[in-house]
Amino acid sequence: MEFKSWEEVEFRFSPKLNCFVGPNGSGKTNLLDAIHYLSLAKSYFSHRDQQNIREGGDFFVVEGHFVRDEEAVHIHCALKRGGKKQLKRNKKEYERLADHIGHFPNVVISPYDRDIITEGGEVRRRFMDSVISQGDAQYLYHLIRYQKALQQRNALLKQMGRQGSFDRAQLAVYDQELTRHAAPITEARRAFVLALTERLQHYYRLISEGQEEAGMRYRSKLLERPLEPWLEERLERDRLYQYTSVGSHRDDLLFLLDERAIRQFGSQGQQKSFLIALKLAQYDFLKEKQNTVPILLLDDIFDKLDEQRVAALVKLVHDQDFGQIFITDTHPERTERLVKQIDPQAALFSTQANPTSQEHEKAE
Repeated sequence: MEFKSWEEVEFRFSPKLNCFVGPNGSGKTNLLDAIHYLSLAKSYFSHRDQQNIREGGDFFVVEGHFVRDEEAVHIHCALKRGGKKQLKRNKKEYERLADHIGHFPNVVISPYDRDIITEGGEVRRRFMDSVISQGDAQYLYHLIRYQKALQQRNALLKQMGRQGSFDRAQLAVYDQELTRHAAPITEARRAFVLALTERLQHYYRLISEGQEEAGMRYRSKLLERPLEPWLEERLERDRLYQYTSVGSHRDDLLFLLDERAIRQFGSQGQQKSFLIALKLAQYDFLKEKQNTVPILLLDDIFDKLDEQRVAALVKLVHDQDFGQIFITDTHPERTERLVKQIDPQAALFSTQANPTSQEHEKAE
């Protein structure tokens, strides 16, 4: 395995409710991340693949057995230090990692999710892109092409700035490419926010007992007019600053409670409830889009809610056909008392025996 803090380990999971319990630093979150890696070919917590190789190791290998449409599927993911990531389905290697996205969707609820509210627009765009891509291969295609064209346009602007020259015709090639892919990205994001808002409101009412009305708003210049006239209008600015100042890469989401921005006016408790409601709405969205039941990963959920609300949340997702669920907690007795009342067949796994003393920290 050699994945993060784990040298080697194997689990057989319950088809419904599974819990990893152990003290902080015993590798619970890393096990959830291994499941996420198999589902989406990337870590939920680390943006660089090499960071997932265990300290002192030369590689990692993560394998898992899934069932999709009554078909047994074996997923194998491996990475050598300094090498290229390898992903196989039933021993056949993917030519493109993007072809794997969406086949085994999952949703993570983690303490790190607060970044979606508190950090900049890049985090919220990444949230949108991750969710939409799991259910829409065409969106992922347009997103990849758009990002490539954006990198090339920015590189050209910097090159022309260094050389003190300007070639409008050369820049126009990338303008056309950006415009072509921006339109379907904007439409998909607009539809996504519209679909997610009703579900968000539903789950926030359940979690917060209906005290406020949750909402979200998609913010994009491209809702006003297509990208091409924006690029023309911002041409001198882009030339001066040597980067593309308008487009899909500048979109954002505004999260609201009673029509007020939750980032400025929401309490810590309101923000936690909002994030859980947002992720459950994401779950519903993926379930409908993919016509399959995603995996739900609840990381350190007691950090977000008191024990009574955690019990209500676990019962909700268990009883409403949320499929296979994984939970981490630091208190074995608390976890066992809670989950066994809901599902006597729940599987509990202790991580205390993991010899590595330091659990994965979120990496940028």
